[in-house]
Amino acid sequence: MTGLSSSVRVLPWLRQRQRGVFLTVSGLSTVGSFAGLTVKGWILLDGTGDPLLLALHFAALSLPSLMVSGAAGVLTDRLGSEGVLIRAQWALLACASLAALAMGLPKGPPQVSGILISTLLGGVASTFELTARNKYTALLVDRPEELSPYLASFSIVFNVGKLLGPPLGGWLLALTGPVLALVIDAATFLGPIAALLLVLQPRRDIETRSAPGRGVDLGAAWRECGPTLRHVLRFTALACLVGFFHPGLAPLLAAAVVGPSPQALGVFTSVIAAGSISGGLVLQRNSHWLSERPGLLMGASVLITGVAQCGLALGLRHQGTSAQILGLLMSFFIGAGTATLLSGVNLMTQVGAPMILRGRMAGLGQIALLGGGGFSGLMAAEMTRHLGLATTIGLLGSLGLGLGVVELARRGGLRLRSAGFPSEPQ
Repeated sequence: MTGLSSSVRVLPWLRQRQRGVFLTVSGLSTVGSFAGLTVKGWILLDGTGDPLLLALHFAALSLPSLMVSGAAGVLTDRLGSEGVLIRAQWALLACASLAALAMGLPKGPPQVSGILISTLLGGVASTFELTARNKYTALLVDRPEELSPYLASFSIVFNVGKLLGPPLGGWLLALTGPVLALVIDAATFLGPIAALLLVLQPRRDIETRSAPGRGVDLGAAWRECGPTLRHVLRFTALACLVGFFHPGLAPLLAAAVVGPSPQALGVFTSVIAAGSISGGLVLQRNSHWLSERPGLLMGASVLITGVAQCGLALGLRHQGTSAQILGLLMSFFIGAGTATLLSGVNLMTQVGAPMILRGRMAGLGQIALLGGGGFSGLMAAEMTRHLGLATTIGLLGSLGLGLGVVELARRGGLRLRSAGFPSEPQ
């Protein structure tokens, strides 16, 4: 009885802090996910040494957004974000469990196939989860002006998870083997599930749902979102294509910058994450101002990323401590630039669109971000096989630098109003 009464007292306390609870459990599941991705990436690198396979692994996580983002957005707008979000969390738990089970398969093609299948299915579930969560967050805030900083807070929490997860995965891999890290990854999804079912009390009455029928699809959202958000999506897809290859090649980059060990991969990814946290903090503290200036936000983010990639390419052409320090410093700024772009685009597509379109706008944003990023990893891997890692990063960084300069020069004054009323500057 004592335990039951304590639970009864704790539940109202948690509900009063539901936004913080949701951020916390989301962060814990992110830690587990990045620990699991680090373990799986290292297994693939150690077993094959093929950069193309690493890129395929990241593509398996990101490219499903091209196939299912439309369905995820339509279902979120039609059925409601809460129901889709809960089902997506259960699916993520199942996919992470499948990765742990794959470790029991024979090494070589069977185990590699099991890893890739678990990641592919996890990418599908993640598409639904992110799409629904973006719309769901609006149901947890009391006033519309609170949405921007709350959405931006998820970027910070995500990148804190990205900072802590890879070292955890690397140390667990070195000390205990891959199974424990993958089991922890699966277990962390129980937190969001428990919070959604027992703690969170969303304002369901304010959620606008679309009616079933023709014309309720991504094409309708594309037409109705306005010219400014359409530009945001087009530019994002192009920028990610040339500048978002580092997640897919992270084990290869870590080996080149830091050294060939699981701990080196954790260090490299954590430096990227530290930059991402810094960029997320800047965005979170200036969310209203920056979300109204898409050209400035996207142009500056891509410019920073491009310059940092060129600097990383320079560091990879040399050896020694100075080159390693330069490589890690440039990796920090790559994390800052890419995180600001990704979270900024997510912010703009939600704040700048009416409630009835937000599920589908989240789907369109994922197509631009993760679809472009998935192809970027494949393109960079193939270029690396023929040109070398340093040349590839330098060429793509130069393209990104040029994109950032052009965007700032041509669209730096572009304005975006909230609630789906974009407008060009006077």
